[in-house]
Amino acid sequence: MISYSIICLSIALFGTVGAFPSLSKDSPVPAPRLFPRATCSGNTASTRDEWCDYTIDTDYASKAPDTGVTREYWLELTDVTVAPDGVSRSAMAVNGSIPGPTLFADWGDTVIVHVTNTLTTSQNGTSIHFHGIRQNYTNDQDGVSSITQCPTAPGESLTYTWKAVQYGSTWYHSHFALQAWEGIFGGIVINGPATANYDEDLGMLFLNDWDHSTVDELYISAQTSGPPTLDNGLINGTNTYNDGGYRFNTSFTSGTSYRIRVVNAAVDSHFKFSIDNHTLQVIASDLVPIEPYSTTVLDIGMGQRYDLIVTADQASVADNFWLRAIPQSACSENDNADDIKGIIYYGDSPSTPETTGYDYTDSCDDETSNIVPYISKTVGDSSETDLETARVAFNSDNLFRWYLNSTTMVVEWEDPTLLQILDGNTTYATSNAVIELPDADEWVYVVIQTTVAVPHPIHLHGHDFFVVAQGSGTYSSSTTTLNLSNPPRRDTAMLPSGGYLVLAFQTDNPGAWLMHCHIGWHTSEGFALQFVERYSEIAGITDSDTVTSNCDAWSTFMESSGIEQDDSGV
Repeated sequence: MISYSIICLSIALFGTVGAFPSLSKDSPVPAPRLFPRATCSGNTASTRDEWCDYTIDTDYASKAPDTGVTREYWLELTDVTVAPDGVSRSAMAVNGSIPGPTLFADWGDTVIVHVTNTLTTSQNGTSIHFHGIRQNYTNDQDGVSSITQCPTAPGESLTYTWKAVQYGSTWYHSHFALQAWEGIFGGIVINGPATANYDEDLGMLFLNDWDHSTVDELYISAQTSGPPTLDNGLINGTNTYNDGGYRFNTSFTSGTSYRIRVVNAAVDSHFKFSIDNHTLQVIASDLVPIEPYSTTVLDIGMGQRYDLIVTADQASVADNFWLRAIPQSACSENDNADDIKGIIYYGDSPSTPETTGYDYTDSCDDETSNIVPYISKTVGDSSETDLETARVAFNSDNLFRWYLNSTTMVVEWEDPTLLQILDGNTTYATSNAVIELPDADEWVYVVIQTTVAVPHPIHLHGHDFFVVAQGSGTYSSSTTTLNLSNPPRRDTAMLPSGGYLVLAFQTDNPGAWLMHCHIGWHTSEGFALQFVERYSEIAGITDSDTVTSNCDAWSTFMESSGIEQDDSGV
């Protein structure tokens, strides 16, 4: 028997947009909590290493529960006017909320998400990508405009279905133009075992940069004069600015340990995250369980996620503590960099803390040296090594574009790669930036290097990858040491400023998979490529009717609206 859990959510964890109280910056309001119940019995604080007769020792890459449960969600994308920091501006929301509602599932569930596009602003197609979800043999559910689908046209709906074969914390976001940074994003929590015990789950904690102009407006200057300086930042959709807005806050009970699922959802800000006086125990990076380690200041790049456990053990020091998301000027600038803060409080209500933050060095580092995956794996030898050099230059229209080797990616909204494959195409335009991987279960090494003094968070769809090398300077096949024995494993890692990043993955998932920089400007400016993996199997696992009908609706909309593509397409 198949069990259904049908959920239509309209509010986000810790609050919604559009209804912020009119409070002073020193008058934070309490944040509501939501504790989802897991269907598996025995998942208490003392037995989190077990899950439905599976354990933390189960290799989820090859084995997962089959709960027989389907979780079903309805998401509506709309235009809104919001004032998350007290300054009003237009934005986009999911079910009226920024962040959008969190999608909950258990490890082994099937997840169905119905997405309706009711956006009315210009160039308002959409898609929803489930960031970090491997989509094993479900490439057509990856939700990437111009790669796995045409954009979903205004007034149309599209349903995505996938299996939760991983567990942990991640997020969904639009993969059309810059919509993810207009507000089209939300959390995903997949309940499962953990590498350390905790008492309570506080859910998602989103870190965003924010501006009082829209990112579409800012993109004009990003293309002509470089990345703009944003006005502010938000923690779970709220912050203060001058005398407006209010602080994110949540209460701690002394002696209780809390799980916090932190996501960097910024368009262009690398954060250092900390809670004054408190130690962070890190138990997962992206959707990969790791050997727990402790830190006081956590580096988190755009698109990355960390699961943290914080023990409330500082009530004797103070009642209120700053929670900080500090943008790093080594990567980008923010006009309110010293005041992107929330409040952790002991007692009945929050007040303005007087605590001091931890010392740190301004940098855009990765956590690579700390990350040891709990399930140990060895990387195999590779017969395929792709060397990609990233650079930036002006194109013929005198606009900034990023290039991998000689190509800046341009893929067409109305002719996605998956549709080309269904049509039997075996060749691709150079600007589609396709690397073909025809053979199954082979190891591939990808080397990305740059001489440009800008770091980049590199995200790969359809796979966890192994970070086998990462450093400054130039990669050399003869002198660069590769770590092949249980290296860090994740789906988003930093390409260092003026350095290199070497990734490894197996061709175990047929499909057209995007790899790109997760800085929003850079994705739109062509910093991307795609792998067409196991071409001969892709058509057989694709719902061709849905791909085609969605593209037909988009083509009709394009013809009637007269809109024109002005970015990379993804």
